[in-house]
Amino acid sequence: MHTDSIQAARSSFEASFSEGSFYNRQTQDQAHLDAILAVLPLRSGMQVLDLGTGSGYLAFALSAQHPELTVTGLDIAEKTLEQNRIRAEAEHLHNLDFVIGNGMTLPFADAAFDLVITRYSLHHFPDIRGSIAQVRRILKPEGAFFLSDPAPNPGDENGFADAYMRLKPDGHIRFYTAEEWHAICGENGLLLQNSFESRIRFPRKKAQMHGLDTLLKQFDRQVIAGYGLEIGETEVWITERVSNLLFRAEKDGRY
Repeated sequence: MHTDSIQAARSSFEASFSEGSFYNRQTQDQAHLDAILAVLPLRSGMQVLDLGTGSGYLAFALSAQHPELTVTGLDIAEKTLEQNRIRAEAEHLHNLDFVIGNGMTLPFADAAFDLVITRYSLHHFPDIRGSIAQVRRILKPEGAFFLSDPAPNPGDENGFADAYMRLKPDGHIRFYTAEEWHAICGENGLLLQNSFESRIRFPRKKAQMHGLDTLLKQFDRQVIAGYGLEIGETEVWITERVSNLLFRAEKDGRY
């Protein structure tokens, strides 16, 4: 099961990243990026991992604005990572590198990073508790972990948002509430330090949303309305809440 979802995510995201402008419309948001950069506990000399880096939206911004950091981006999309390396070289970002990995077993030594960040990727991870344990393993004592990921709306107990996301076979597993993140991270000695909520409104190509009409008949209209679903001639738009959570590793944690 894990292999299938990882392969689906790899294939879908290689295709999405290659589309360029449409993928950027789905994910890029300067205000959100600025809010993330403002909350990160950055200091000179830090080793930073961008987990699920994709086209490097966070990684490039961090490395360009903070040349005193060493930034590594990890993702499963190998072709995209090669393009990222070419771009980093062209922009003379010598503090930025990219590594292939699936997020289940991180190819780094224990206590290798001061900070792990991830944006819009964790809902694709098939073994989320195992992945968070890996994050804790590679964090230095009192290191920090920042995650940004969509969350289901209150009242969506039956999982409309997850069902909607799965209409496109890109390896979506599920969204987690902020409370679930507190619990999962807490199990691994990661304590909440800061948080804020944001929104993401993004399009999907209508031609790729097979089964949408059937899906809409299966869920309560009020629940669907809460996501601001808008169906156009060629695109379908939805708005989702986003949890932005900063955790700190316990000093005397198990690692």
